[in-house]
Amino acid sequence: MKQIWIPRPGPPGVLEVREERDPLPERGQIRIRVEASGVNFADIMGRLGIYPDLPRMPCVPGYEVAGRIDAVGEEVGTDWIGRDVFALTRFGGYSDVVCTDEIRVFARPPDMTAAQAASLPVNYLTAYMLIEAMGSLHAGETVLVHSAGGGVGIAAVQLARRIGAHVIGTASASKHDFLASIGVDHAIDYRTEDFEKRVAEITYGRGVELALDAVGGSSFRKSFRALSPSGRLGMFGFSAAVRGKKRSRLALLRGALAMPWLRFNPLALMSQNKGVFGVNLGHLWDESPRVAAWMETLLGYQRLGAVKPVIAATFPFEEAAAAHEFIQDRRNTGKVLLIP
Repeated sequence: MKQIWIPRPGPPGVLEVREERDPLPERGQIRIRVEASGVNFADIMGRLGIYPDLPRMPCVPGYEVAGRIDAVGEEVGTDWIGRDVFALTRFGGYSDVVCTDEIRVFARPPDMTAAQAASLPVNYLTAYMLIEAMGSLHAGETVLVHSAGGGVGIAAVQLARRIGAHVIGTASASKHDFLASIGVDHAIDYRTEDFEKRVAEITYGRGVELALDAVGGSSFRKSFRALSPSGRLGMFGFSAAVRGKKRSRLALLRGALAMPWLRFNPLALMSQNKGVFGVNLGHLWDESPRVAAWMETLLGYQRLGAVKPVIAATFPFEEAAAAHEFIQDRRNTGKVLLIP
Protein backbone atom coordinates (compact mmCIF):
# COMPACT_ATOMS: atom_id res chain seq x y z
CA MET A 1 0.00 0.00 0.00
CA LYS A 2 0.94 3.65 -0.41
CA GLN A 3 1.11 5.92 2.65
CA ILE A 4 2.10 9.50 3.51
CA TRP A 5 4.41 9.68 6.51
CA ILE A 6 5.54 12.47 8.83
CA PRO A 7 9.16 11.47 9.52
CA ARG A 8 9.98 14.47 11.71
CA PRO A 9 8.57 17.91 12.58
CA GLY A 10 8.94 20.49 9.86
CA PRO A 11 7.46 22.36 6.89
CA PRO A 12 5.17 20.67 4.33
CA GLY A 13 8.14 19.34 2.37
CA VAL A 14 9.00 16.82 5.11
CA LEU A 15 6.01 14.65 4.14
CA GLU A 16 7.08 11.39 2.49
CA VAL A 17 5.22 8.86 0.33
CA ARG A 18 6.23 5.30 1.22
CA GLU A 19 5.22 1.81 0.14
CA GLU A 20 4.26 -0.63 2.88
CA ARG A 21 2.61 -4.05 3.09
CA ASP A 22 -1.17 -4.12 2.93
CA PRO A 23 -2.64 -4.52 6.43
CA LEU A 24 -4.93 -7.41 7.35
CA PRO A 25 -8.17 -6.63 9.23
CA GLU A 26 -8.22 -7.83 12.82
CA ARG A 27 -11.27 -9.11 14.70
CA GLY A 28 -14.12 -6.63 14.34
CA GLN A 29 -12.33 -4.65 11.64
CA ILE A 30 -13.01 -3.78 8.00
CA ARG A 31 -10.42 -3.11 5.29
CA ILE A 32 -11.04 -0.26 2.85
CA ARG A 33 -9.40 0.44 -0.50
CA VAL A 34 -9.25 4.20 -0.13
CA GLU A 35 -10.42 6.57 -2.88
CA ALA A 36 -10.17 9.81 -0.87
CA SER A 37 -8.61 10.90 2.44
CA GLY A 38 -9.56 14.05 4.34
CA VAL A 39 -6.98 16.66 5.32
CA ASN A 40 -7.57 18.55 8.57
CA PHE A 41 -5.80 21.36 10.41
CA ALA A 42 -4.90 18.87 13.14
CA ASP A 43 -2.73 17.07 10.57
CA ILE A 44 -0.83 20.30 9.94
CA MET A 45 -0.31 20.90 13.65
CA GLY A 46 0.85 17.30 13.91
CA ARG A 47 3.36 17.79 11.11
CA LEU A 48 4.70 20.84 12.95
CA GLY A 49 5.10 18.79 16.11
CA ILE A 50 2.62 20.79 18.18
CA TYR A 51 -0.37 18.41 18.20
CA PRO A 52 -0.28 16.46 21.47
CA ASP A 53 -2.36 13.49 20.26
CA LEU A 54 -0.13 12.60 17.31
CA PRO A 55 1.70 9.27 17.71
CA ARG A 56 5.45 9.37 18.04
CA MET A 57 7.10 10.18 14.71
CA PRO A 58 7.58 8.71 12.17
CA CYS A 59 3.85 8.21 11.78
CA VAL A 60 0.95 8.35 9.31
CA PRO A 61 -1.67 11.06 10.03
CA GLY A 62 -5.29 11.12 8.89
CA TYR A 63 -8.70 10.80 10.55
CA GLU A 64 -11.13 10.02 7.69
CA VAL A 65 -11.35 8.10 4.43
CA ALA A 66 -13.82 6.91 1.81
CA GLY A 67 -13.55 3.96 -0.52
CA ARG A 68 -14.66 0.36 -1.07
CA ILE A 69 -14.41 -2.60 1.31
CA ASP A 70 -12.37 -5.55 0.07
CA ALA A 71 -11.88 -7.62 3.24
CA VAL A 72 -13.29 -8.10 6.74
CA GLY A 73 -11.99 -9.58 9.95
CA GLU A 74 -13.53 -12.18 12.25
CA GLU A 75 -16.99 -11.39 13.63
CA VAL A 76 -17.77 -9.01 10.73
CA GLY A 77 -20.40 -9.95 8.15
CA THR A 78 -19.04 -10.69 4.68
CA ASP A 79 -21.94 -8.73 3.17
CA TRP A 80 -19.78 -5.62 3.74
CA ILE A 81 -17.35 -6.73 1.02
CA GLY A 82 -17.72 -4.70 -2.15
CA ARG A 83 -19.72 -1.89 -0.51
CA ASP A 84 -18.86 1.80 -0.90
CA VAL A 85 -18.26 3.36 2.52
CA PHE A 86 -16.64 6.16 4.47
CA ALA A 87 -15.01 5.85 7.87
CA LEU A 88 -13.23 7.41 10.81
CA THR A 89 -9.65 6.37 11.49
CA ARG A 90 -7.48 6.85 14.54
CA PHE A 91 -4.58 8.23 12.49
CA GLY A 92 -3.36 6.26 9.47
CA GLY A 93 -5.91 7.83 7.11
CA TYR A 94 -3.24 9.06 4.67
CA SER A 95 -3.13 5.56 3.17
CA ASP A 96 -4.61 3.88 0.11
CA VAL A 97 -5.52 0.84 2.27
CA VAL A 98 -6.97 1.29 5.75
CA CYS A 99 -8.31 -1.03 8.45
CA THR A 100 -10.72 0.35 11.03
CA ASP A 101 -13.40 -0.94 13.43
CA GLU A 102 -16.79 -1.80 11.95
CA ILE A 103 -18.63 0.65 14.21
CA ARG A 104 -16.65 3.52 12.65
CA VAL A 105 -17.64 2.58 9.09
CA PHE A 106 -20.73 3.99 7.35
CA ALA A 107 -22.43 3.03 4.10
CA ARG A 108 -21.99 5.69 1.46
CA PRO A 109 -25.24 7.12 0.03
CA PRO A 110 -25.58 6.20 -3.65
CA ASP A 111 -25.70 9.86 -4.73
CA MET A 112 -22.47 10.75 -2.88
CA THR A 113 -18.99 10.57 -4.37
CA ALA A 114 -16.00 9.24 -2.44
CA ALA A 115 -14.61 12.78 -2.19
CA GLN A 116 -17.87 14.11 -0.75
CA ALA A 117 -18.08 11.20 1.70
CA ALA A 118 -14.52 11.73 2.94
CA SER A 119 -15.51 15.35 3.62
CA LEU A 120 -18.16 14.31 6.14
CA PRO A 121 -16.74 12.62 9.26
CA VAL A 122 -14.44 15.13 10.97
CA ASN A 123 -15.97 18.39 9.78
CA TYR A 124 -19.63 17.54 10.15
CA LEU A 125 -19.38 15.58 13.38
CA THR A 126 -17.38 18.44 14.91
CA ALA A 127 -19.95 20.95 13.67
CA TYR A 128 -22.81 18.79 14.97
CA MET A 129 -21.28 18.74 18.44
CA LEU A 130 -20.71 22.50 18.35
CA ILE A 131 -24.14 23.44 16.99
CA GLU A 132 -26.51 20.79 18.35
CA ALA A 133 -25.09 18.27 20.82
CA MET A 134 -23.34 20.82 23.04
CA GLY A 135 -24.08 24.28 21.59
CA SER A 136 -27.86 23.79 21.77
CA LEU A 137 -28.55 26.37 19.06
CA HIS A 138 -32.23 27.18 18.46
CA ALA A 139 -34.25 28.85 15.74
CA GLY A 140 -34.06 32.64 15.90
CA GLU A 141 -30.75 32.67 17.80
CA THR A 142 -27.53 34.06 16.34
CA VAL A 143 -24.27 32.14 15.96
CA LEU A 144 -20.82 33.56 15.27
CA VAL A 145 -18.78 31.13 13.12
CA HIS A 146 -15.07 31.83 12.85
CA SER A 147 -13.31 30.61 9.69
CA ALA A 148 -16.73 30.22 8.13
CA GLY A 149 -15.24 29.31 4.74
CA GLY A 150 -13.33 26.32 6.11
CA GLY A 151 -14.54 22.74 6.36
CA VAL A 152 -15.98 22.91 9.88
CA GLY A 153 -17.19 26.46 9.27
CA ILE A 154 -19.25 25.51 6.21
CA ALA A 155 -20.68 22.49 8.03
CA ALA A 156 -21.64 24.69 10.99
CA VAL A 157 -23.32 27.24 8.71
CA GLN A 158 -25.37 24.51 7.02
CA LEU A 159 -26.48 23.05 10.36
CA ALA A 160 -27.33 26.49 11.73
CA ARG A 161 -29.41 27.33 8.66
CA ARG A 162 -31.25 24.00 8.98
CA ILE A 163 -32.26 25.01 12.50
CA GLY A 164 -33.34 28.49 11.43
CA ALA A 165 -30.63 30.48 13.21
CA HIS A 166 -28.99 33.71 12.07
CA VAL A 167 -25.32 33.36 11.06
CA ILE A 168 -22.41 35.78 11.35
CA GLY A 169 -19.25 34.44 9.74
CA THR A 170 -15.64 35.59 9.72
CA ALA A 171 -13.46 35.05 6.65
CA SER A 172 -11.20 36.97 4.30
CA ALA A 173 -13.04 39.32 1.95
CA SER A 174 -12.47 37.06 -1.08
CA LYS A 175 -14.76 34.45 0.51
CA HIS A 176 -17.67 36.74 1.38
CA ASP A 177 -19.66 36.14 -1.82
CA PHE A 178 -19.44 32.41 -1.22
CA LEU A 179 -20.54 32.82 2.40
CA ALA A 180 -23.59 34.77 1.26
CA SER A 181 -24.43 31.96 -1.19
CA ILE A 182 -24.60 29.37 1.62
CA GLY A 183 -26.72 31.50 3.92
CA VAL A 184 -24.36 33.60 6.04
CA ASP A 185 -26.31 36.73 6.98
CA HIS A 186 -23.32 38.92 7.84
CA ALA A 187 -19.69 38.36 6.80
CA ILE A 188 -16.80 39.97 8.69
CA ASP A 189 -13.32 40.35 7.21
CA TYR A 190 -11.17 39.28 10.15
CA ARG A 191 -8.09 40.80 8.50
CA THR A 192 -9.40 44.37 8.39
CA GLU A 193 -12.29 44.48 10.88
CA ASP A 194 -12.59 44.00 14.63
CA PHE A 195 -15.07 41.12 14.81
CA GLU A 196 -16.05 41.93 18.40
CA LYS A 197 -17.03 45.46 17.44
CA ARG A 198 -18.85 44.30 14.30
CA VAL A 199 -20.82 41.67 16.24
CA ALA A 200 -21.95 44.38 18.67
CA GLU A 201 -23.08 46.55 15.75
CA ILE A 202 -24.89 43.71 13.97
CA THR A 203 -26.71 42.54 17.12
CA TYR A 204 -27.39 46.07 18.43
CA GLY A 205 -25.19 45.42 21.44
CA ARG A 206 -26.86 42.21 22.55
CA GLY A 207 -24.25 39.71 21.31
CA VAL A 208 -24.62 36.17 19.99
CA GLU A 209 -26.09 33.12 21.66
CA LEU A 210 -23.32 30.87 20.35
CA ALA A 211 -19.75 31.51 19.16
CA LEU A 212 -17.58 28.83 17.50
CA ASP A 213 -13.87 29.56 17.74
CA ALA A 214 -10.92 27.46 16.53
CA VAL A 215 -8.46 30.36 16.52
CA GLY A 216 -7.57 30.44 20.20
CA GLY A 217 -5.38 32.91 21.99
CA SER A 218 -6.94 36.36 22.34
CA SER A 219 -9.73 35.37 19.95
CA PHE A 220 -11.26 33.21 22.70
CA ARG A 221 -11.40 36.26 24.96
CA LYS A 222 -13.07 38.41 22.32
CA SER A 223 -15.53 35.68 21.33
CA PHE A 224 -16.50 35.30 24.98
CA ARG A 225 -17.11 39.03 25.29
CA ALA A 226 -19.26 38.87 22.14
CA LEU A 227 -21.72 36.48 23.84
CA SER A 228 -25.17 37.57 24.93
CA PRO A 229 -26.51 36.65 28.39
CA SER A 230 -26.93 32.84 28.42
CA GLY A 231 -24.49 32.67 25.45
CA ARG A 232 -22.11 29.76 24.89
CA LEU A 233 -18.57 29.68 23.52
CA GLY A 234 -17.52 26.49 21.73
CA MET A 235 -13.75 26.09 21.38
CA PHE A 236 -12.41 23.49 18.96
CA GLY A 237 -8.90 24.42 17.89
CA PHE A 238 -5.83 26.58 18.35
CA SER A 239 -4.78 27.83 14.91
CA ALA A 240 -3.17 30.89 16.52
CA ALA A 241 -0.31 28.56 17.47
CA VAL A 242 0.58 28.14 13.78
CA ARG A 243 2.53 30.98 12.21
CA GLY A 244 4.34 30.17 8.97
CA LYS A 245 5.24 26.76 7.55
CA LYS A 246 7.69 25.79 10.30
CA ARG A 247 7.13 25.21 13.99
CA SER A 248 7.28 28.41 16.02
CA ARG A 249 7.61 27.99 19.76
CA LEU A 250 7.19 31.75 20.07
CA ALA A 251 3.78 31.65 18.33
CA LEU A 252 2.74 28.76 20.56
CA LEU A 253 3.83 30.63 23.70
CA ARG A 254 2.16 33.88 22.64
CA GLY A 255 -1.07 32.07 21.84
CA ALA A 256 -1.04 30.29 25.19
CA LEU A 257 -0.33 33.47 27.13
CA ALA A 258 -3.20 35.24 25.34
CA MET A 259 -5.71 32.61 26.45
CA PRO A 260 -8.37 33.99 28.85
CA TRP A 261 -7.44 31.64 31.70
CA LEU A 262 -8.89 33.85 34.45
CA ARG A 263 -12.03 34.91 32.59
CA PHE A 264 -13.27 31.31 32.42
CA ASN A 265 -13.29 30.74 36.17
CA PRO A 266 -16.56 29.50 37.77
CA LEU A 267 -17.43 32.75 39.54
CA ALA A 268 -17.00 34.80 36.35
CA LEU A 269 -19.15 32.37 34.37
CA MET A 270 -21.90 32.40 36.97
CA SER A 271 -21.95 36.17 37.31
CA GLN A 272 -22.21 36.68 33.56
CA ASN A 273 -24.57 33.77 32.79
CA LYS A 274 -22.30 32.45 30.09
CA GLY A 275 -20.99 29.02 29.22
CA VAL A 276 -17.74 27.68 27.76
CA PHE A 277 -17.15 24.22 26.30
CA GLY A 278 -14.57 22.44 24.19
CA VAL A 279 -14.82 19.92 21.37
CA ASN A 280 -12.21 17.37 20.27
CA LEU A 281 -13.70 14.57 18.18
CA GLY A 282 -10.51 12.54 18.43
CA HIS A 283 -11.03 12.19 22.20
CA LEU A 284 -14.40 10.47 21.69
CA TRP A 285 -12.85 7.28 20.33
CA ASP A 286 -14.36 5.30 23.21
CA GLU A 287 -17.80 6.84 22.57
CA SER A 288 -18.25 5.22 19.16
CA PRO A 289 -21.94 4.27 19.54
CA ARG A 290 -22.82 7.89 20.33
CA VAL A 291 -20.70 9.21 17.46
CA ALA A 292 -22.27 6.68 15.10
CA ALA A 293 -25.74 7.89 16.11
CA TRP A 294 -24.72 11.48 15.37
CA MET A 295 -23.49 10.41 11.94
CA GLU A 296 -26.79 8.69 11.19
CA THR A 297 -28.54 11.95 12.08
CA LEU A 298 -26.24 13.83 9.70
CA LEU A 299 -26.92 11.33 6.92
CA GLY A 300 -30.61 12.01 7.46
CA TYR A 301 -29.94 15.72 7.01
CA GLN A 302 -27.99 14.88 3.84
CA ARG A 303 -30.95 13.01 2.39
CA LEU A 304 -33.08 16.10 3.01
CA GLY A 305 -30.54 18.34 1.29
CA ALA A 306 -29.52 20.26 4.44
CA VAL A 307 -25.98 18.82 4.44
CA LYS A 308 -23.93 19.34 1.26
CA PRO A 309 -20.16 18.87 1.55
CA VAL A 310 -18.16 21.53 -0.30
CA ILE A 311 -14.81 20.47 -1.78
CA ALA A 312 -12.16 23.16 -2.16
CA ALA A 313 -9.44 21.10 -3.83
CA THR A 314 -8.05 17.60 -4.28
CA PHE A 315 -4.38 16.61 -4.46
CA PRO A 316 -2.68 13.33 -5.35
CA PHE A 317 -0.71 11.64 -2.58
CA GLU A 318 2.52 12.79 -4.21
CA GLU A 319 1.40 16.41 -3.69
CA ALA A 320 0.47 16.13 -0.01
CA ALA A 321 2.86 18.98 0.80
CA ALA A 322 0.93 21.23 -1.60
CA ALA A 323 -2.32 20.26 0.14
CA HIS A 324 -0.91 21.34 3.51
CA GLU A 325 0.37 24.59 2.02
CA PHE A 326 -3.03 25.25 0.44
CA ILE A 327 -4.70 25.09 3.86
CA GLN A 328 -1.98 27.03 5.69
CA ASP A 329 -2.20 29.81 3.13
CA ARG A 330 -5.95 30.06 3.93
CA ARG A 331 -6.85 29.45 0.28
CA ASN A 332 -9.42 26.73 0.86
CA THR A 333 -13.14 27.34 0.76
CA GLY A 334 -14.35 23.93 1.88
CA LYS A 335 -12.64 20.58 2.28
CA VAL A 336 -9.18 19.61 1.05
CA LEU A 337 -8.68 15.96 0.08
CA LEU A 338 -5.89 13.60 -0.86
CA ILE A 339 -6.53 11.14 -3.71
CA PRO A 340 -4.37 7.98 -3.87
